[in-house]
Amino acid sequence: MVRAGLTADRVTIAGAELADDVGLDQVTMSQVARRLGVKDASLYTHVRSLEDLRGRIALLAADEKTIRIAEATAGRAGKDALIAFANAWREYAHKHPGRYMATQTPIQIDPELAAKAPGPRRAVELTYGMLRGYGLAEPDLTDAVRLLRSTFHGFVALEAAGGFAHKRSPQQSWICALDALHTLLEHWPPSREGDSS
Repeated sequence: MVRAGLTADRVTIAGAELADDVGLDQVTMSQVARRLGVKDASLYTHVRSLEDLRGRIALLAADEKTIRIAEATAGRAGKDALIAFANAWREYAHKHPGRYMATQTPIQIDPELAAKAPGPRRAVELTYGMLRGYGLAEPDLTDAVRLLRSTFHGFVALEAAGGFAHKRSPQQSWICALDALHTLLEHWPPSREGDSS
């Protein structure tokens, strides 16, 4: 018998909390069931599989992260927007490491669920909107998006893994990296469209 009040959303939140506690790759359906105080079989009424659950966690996290970035960047432009965007990204990764990893891990997500989720679309809109403030257009916009994502994710992943053991604090390096990104975005090199070198 399914516990009263158990829903796909409750299962997803329990899975997300577990991912933050133990890491996304350590989440199992059995652990989620124990957290909710139900039998494993009860979960399958609400989520089809572990992969389905991970996809739902990814969509939840994308929504949460996007909301934080939107709030942080509202009314800002240029360097102020870049810094607010980056800080909101990093703070979310620090606060919710398991959920954050779900947004950076290739996961098969139910197309119907993905179509209804505003987070991923809104994230693209926010990122491209912020970068248009630097006067960028395609194909430079896509290149700049990839650079930002690589920088932000690379930094927080190395930070989480204890990869910054030097006496200079990661925060000081983060500030320097954002200053460098701002300068680069203001002086973006001419597009080399069609050049495969």
